[in-house]
Amino acid sequence: MKKVVSISLGSAKRNHSATLELMDQSITLQRIGTDGNMAKMIELIREYDGKVDAFGLGGIDLYIQAVDRRYTLRDGQKIAAAAKLTPIVDGSGLKNTLERRVVRNLQNEGTILQGSKKVLVVSAMDRFGLAHSLREAGCDMRYGDLVYVLNIPLSLKSLHTLAFIARLIVPIIRLLPFQMLYPTGKQQEISKPRYPRFFLDADIIAGDFHFIKRYMPPKLPGKTIITNTVTAADVELLREIGVKNLVTTTPEIGGRSFGTNVMEAMLVAYKGGNMELKQDEYEHLLDELNFKPRVMEL
Repeated sequence: MKKVVSISLGSAKRNHSATLELMDQSITLQRIGTDGNMAKMIELIREYDGKVDAFGLGGIDLYIQAVDRRYTLRDGQKIAAAAKLTPIVDGSGLKNTLERRVVRNLQNEGTILQGSKKVLVVSAMDRFGLAHSLREAGCDMRYGDLVYVLNIPLSLKSLHTLAFIARLIVPIIRLLPFQMLYPTGKQQEISKPRYPRFFLDADIIAGDFHFIKRYMPPKLPGKTIITNTVTAADVELLREIGVKNLVTTTPEIGGRSFGTNVMEAMLVAYKGGNMELKQDEYEHLLDELNFKPRVMEL
């Protein structure tokens, strides 16, 4: 049996484990949260290094995809360097492939993306494949990177504008402590609504769930959420606040959807080897394993 461990900067309350069968292989998935403690992440990676088949790096990214350029995050690189023997991935390789496929599936399904939908992507630099493919699908886009990362109340309508701004600020942002950019640890459990008009003006809210959960308003009547990692409690929360449809880009496993870092690590373990895969390899494996998004009407 192969084993995948996701070491996360996020809350330990979201810890989970599951075993699944992929073709002729059994793979155990385990998520370990460290409540924002980077030193603990490094300690755990060193402890499991060489004893598991792949690591997922959760709650923090290795890279920022600034539209047409990729920058390494200093904190993410420092943590990932603790793995000397076991391959470690943060989900970025799979995000670009999987999330584009999700939009194609929704287009083929023909309901959620029917007509001209207003879409808020809370951070396009975190979910560029999703943001780009929704734009290509004809949606009326708003990108919330300035709003929800930098607390500047200005949503952007153009990826070209975002790319220009990113070239100016990302070389500096990549050096900042990651907690300044993204909710980590106990911050993930605290709601802190920010500029709710951008949420309420959209038909679809898309992007990382921790960004959405932390900054969304108390009610989102009739909205569709396209996101990644949600627990059963998260699904109930979205139902209570009036969300109509939930789409998770990763499939349901053991009662929840794991993050893309876990899914990418699972594919690396399934394929074997000691490094992340190429885009065409992810495409082939997603076809082979028949990965489908989870679409729920709440």
